[in-house]
Amino acid sequence: MKKWTKNNIVRQDNKIVIITGANSGIGFQAARVLSLKGAKVIMACRNEVKAQKAVARIKGKYYKTDVEFMHLDLASLASVAMFASNFRKRYDRLDILINNAGVLATPLRKTAEGYELQFGINHLGHFALTGCLIELLNRTKGSRVVTVTSIAHFRGRIHFEDLSAESWYGRMRAYRQSKLANLVFAYELHRRLEKSGSATISVAAHPGICSTHIVWLPFPVNILKNLVLMSAYRGSLPILMAATEQDIRGGEYIGPSGVWQAFGHPAVLESGKMSHNRKLWERLWEVSGKMTGVTYLKNNP
Repeated sequence: MKKWTKNNIVRQDNKIVIITGANSGIGFQAARVLSLKGAKVIMACRNEVKAQKAVARIKGKYYKTDVEFMHLDLASLASVAMFASNFRKRYDRLDILINNAGVLATPLRKTAEGYELQFGINHLGHFALTGCLIELLNRTKGSRVVTVTSIAHFRGRIHFEDLSAESWYGRMRAYRQSKLANLVFAYELHRRLEKSGSATISVAAHPGICSTHIVWLPFPVNILKNLVLMSAYRGSLPILMAATEQDIRGGEYIGPSGVWQAFGHPAVLESGKMSHNRKLWERLWEVSGKMTGVTYLKNNP
């Protein structure tokens, strides 16, 4: 395939897209581009003020776009269930779900249910959201789920013995765990969809290293952040490729094709060795179902 750019994106007219965490960074860029391509974009965000400003930014410049805010707090499973219920009442289809929202290297904090925050928001919230919307996705021809991971997954490990992280917490260790979980979830979701006979596909994507609000660099290096890192727009391209490229069949891992998978044009790449452990896929799926109370696509023999 030639170098993939936004020009490869076909029209998305009449498609309905949910993007979590779409008020800034790569989520905002994905929302902007997909709305310009004709999609109806739902910005699923926690902070209404920031999200409404993001909606206004897009509509103010591109007044014919169809973008709206719906409240979603991934740190609360009750909020996830409420968002999905409200969405199902308003829409009878879902073409693309982009599990994008995330937090990076936070202090040890907990979700509403008492789970470690990074694992809770980055993985468990999206696991539950996907499950709450899976019937709608299955009913929508050509639908797909895109889950945003990170190159941090290469050094990640799932600490099943202590998912609360009380005994081992480190900000980046927890982030790496959550990003490996994102990738493992994307792979196992596609396997289960395929096994169930569903035409919905699951794809993983990561932005490389780009300049967004969650990327923190110490002073004075932070002054140069926008110069040395890819822009949020460039970082959104692998996610947009995963969401729209017609040659994607499901189960792929997409990211920048340059050095260290950190920079460059998006392409289908190879993920870390740990991410291909199918016993890990199944174990994480079962544990996630128990932690969230959301079970779907059961692995029947």
